[in-house]
Amino acid sequence: MKRDVSAQLEVAITAPTTLEFQIAVARQPNLDLTESLVFELDGWPITPWEILGPHGTRIHKFSVGPGTVRAHYRATVLGHATPETTTDYDRALYLRPSRFAESDKLLGFAATEFGSGTPDAQLAVLVSQWVGRRIRYVAGSSDPIDGAVETLLSGAGVCRDFAHLVVALLRAVKVPARVASVYAPGCAPMDFHAVAEAYIDGAWRALDATGLAPRSTLVRIATGRDASDIAFLDNHGGEMKVRSLQIHATVDGLLPFDDNLTPTAVC
Repeated sequence: MKRDVSAQLEVAITAPTTLEFQIAVARQPNLDLTESLVFELDGWPITPWEILGPHGTRIHKFSVGPGTVRAHYRATVLGHATPETTTDYDRALYLRPSRFAESDKLLGFAATEFGSGTPDAQLAVLVSQWVGRRIRYVAGSSDPIDGAVETLLSGAGVCRDFAHLVVALLRAVKVPARVASVYAPGCAPMDFHAVAEAYIDGAWRALDATGLAPRSTLVRIATGRDASDIAFLDNHGGEMKVRSLQIHATVDGLLPFDDNLTPTAVC
């Protein structure tokens, strides 16, 4: 499968700061990746340093003064990545509550809704479907600081909110779960997308309660406990404002059908 993805951002900087971008496709074994990544400040090139994170995540970091930063990323992705080896630490880490996936606040609720039996693939799909029915996708309906509990109470959110609630409920019923930011061919509205992943039957499987894009086409960018780990841009210093953001993701030929039931891995 061939996928073409791109991201273009324009960011206004008002005081010296350090920026960290997570927009590049994750480096994974057996994935054929051709890419270009350019950063500029007021038209002058910037050379970032690359920080390698878990699960192939790549952070591109640099310090800049006031001005306009532009980021241009483009990649062609072929094939599917070899599934990663999951460590005992991963399984322990992704069972713990986190900033935006407060599973410890949902233990009783999750047990009442989904029981407390042995976790399996069917339970993970059940949780994702439940969130898909319970929460409405409404652009602009949540704040960046909202977590899974706020999403459950409000009944609305965007993709990251769906993913946080799925992850929090899964952890509450003893299923290791994490979030991934992805390029998502077919997603409408087109944007950086977020999905949940559950560790079931010895592998990580994608769960997208929004149903906005076929999971087999997704291209991994970053992976972590919640949105605090996978944000496309972090700012450490002066004030900034994202002026524009354009994301594109396409796949050769027709989009594949996704029943949102069969366990599927993110590329």
